Amino acid sequence: MRTSIATVCLSGTLEDKLDACAAAGFDGVEIFENDLIASASRPEDIAARCADLGLSLDLYQPFRDADLVSPELFADTLRRAELKFALMERLGADLLLVCSNVATATIDDDALAAEQLSALGDAAAEHGIRLAYEALAWGRYVNDYRRAHRIVTLAGHPAVGTCLDSFHILSRGHDPAEIAGFDPETIFFLQLADAPVLGMDVLSWSRHHRVFPGEGDLPVAALFDAVVASGYAGPVSLEIFNDVFRQSETRRTAVAGLRSLIALADTTARDRAEAARTPGADVKPDRVGLTALPAVTPPTALGFAEVKTTGNAHLERVLGQLGFAYVGTHQSKPVTLWQQGEARIVINAQDADAADPFISALGVDVHRPIDAADRAHRLLAAPVPRTQRVDEEALQAVRAPDGTEIFFCQSGPEPAWATEFHHDGRPAADRPGLGIRRIDHVNLVQPWQHIDEARLFYPSALGLTRWPTLDVAGPAGLVQSQVMSSDDASVRVVLNVNPRAGADAASVSRPEHLALACDDIVAAARAARDAGLVLLPIPQNYYDDLQARFGLDDATVADLRDLTLFYDRDEHGEFLHFYTETIGELYLEVLERRGDYRGFGAPDAPVRMAAQFALSRRPAPAT
Repeated sequence: MRTSIATVCLSGTLEDKLDACAAAGFDGVEIFENDLIASASRPEDIAARCADLGLSLDLYQPFRDADLVSPELFADTLRRAELKFALMERLGADLLLVCSNVATATIDDDALAAEQLSALGDAAAEHGIRLAYEALAWGRYVNDYRRAHRIVTLAGHPAVGTCLDSFHILSRGHDPAEIAGFDPETIFFLQLADAPVLGMDVLSWSRHHRVFPGEGDLPVAALFDAVVASGYAGPVSLEIFNDVFRQSETRRTAVAGLRSLIALADTTARDRAEAARTPGADVKPDRVGLTALPAVTPPTALGFAEVKTTGNAHLERVLGQLGFAYVGTHQSKPVTLWQQGEARIVINAQDADAADPFISALGVDVHRPIDAADRAHRLLAAPVPRTQRVDEEALQAVRAPDGTEIFFCQSGPEPAWATEFHHDGRPAADRPGLGIRRIDHVNLVQPWQHIDEARLFYPSALGLTRWPTLDVAGPAGLVQSQVMSSDDASVRVVLNVNPRAGADAASVSRPEHLALACDDIVAAARAARDAGLVLLPIPQNYYDDLQARFGLDDATVADLRDLTLFYDRDEHGEFLHFYTETIGELYLEVLERRGDYRGFGAPDAPVRMAAQFALSRRPAPAT
């Protein structure tokens, strides 16, 4: 598949953008006119640079307000076009994007549009240039891809074709299925963009909120499948207008863009292969050149969570109060293992540059770790360098967009890597366990500029399903929460984007947490309290509200208040949980799910955040 990207997707100078596109592995680029105008390089220099980098110049854009105008205005259109054609010859580009008119169109007539495009096509052909006509979603008259295609067909000019743009098609709710029946020779170019579903005018939505395919909510895969079914054989390009991308590191954004196309090609190749196995199916040959990645089933469990810190004493005390047992120290690294049931927590002091604990790695159990790692590598995930002795497990790992290391471990009850931890004679705690069985979920704080990458990484690399985004109100602002889960809920990762600013931003903690599932939350809370564990305090107002919301009896509410338990309920079951106080950048949650409750106690989150906020502002005790 020939991949391309518009320079408008990236930050930096035009030269920076070209270098980043080549380094990421794109085959070609679309040159956005503003980038060329602002460049100190001559068009010939840009052409030479692209050639040196191995990049084809797939499209020059945009050419605006060309169709459905009066004869007087069209004469000026031809004048403008001639100058652009001459520029494109210097640049070495032979395809120009022509947008449907949004400003100067005065005549709503398909025949006139076809006539004017044909005249432009005559002028373009003299320079060896073709025109790709695109229906903008906010076009004055032509804002539907089907109408744009009808006009191109009516023009019947070999130098005039259609540009299909997923955002312009899907943002208006148009069904892309008809594309499959288009003559592929009339489709000159394909531009892909995704976006979150937002209630706003389509122009503002387009200019600020597009994201790469798979990072938003639009059915881009269905559109791409229809394009492939048509027999289209040209480049597959990205055109993203996004305020965050324009501020982000250029090369990283380019890599994220190519990853989205690799994932999309994989999904489409698999869907087409499955469709071809259906009796009587008529699946046309793939002329785009799709590549399927190694198939990987979703992980079966969170095998371990790693916490990095040099200040182990407080964390180890809390783990002991929660009933975790010290298993041992790694045979070759300053790393310890703590376990209760199948919940394993690794404390890693290797290369730790701070005492405050934070979640640094997750181990996900998969059926074939080599295949899972291979898939992640092909999705351009950065490998994690790791040294081990010959008698140690060779774990495969990659970095998630936020820097968290993801280790692919062989699924099974007794992981081989755990045998590398040996007890060093440390006295065992005389406390029984709390009945904790496993890691229920992990909550990771995401950098605001990389959350879109994470929304694609976890589904494409790990096979997790993305839940709808939830905004939770906290004392320092809205927290955007995104759940990633395996279909059977055996693996859950919650991604949070915390507020970026505020009067007290410097004092607001940004903690992550591990949630641990137990069978009897009441017994666990009592045992933890008896062991001296300090739980996050909950205000009386919360329990008053519980009675109002759920009609709980006085005795039940009294028990919840006494044990500092949160409570939630839905039509599937109940959810009870408590939190420890924050240790550095980490706090722990113990929970019990009753029935088939699959949520995370979202109504409790504002209360929990307010309590943490209050503690973060509490003066340090006098020494």
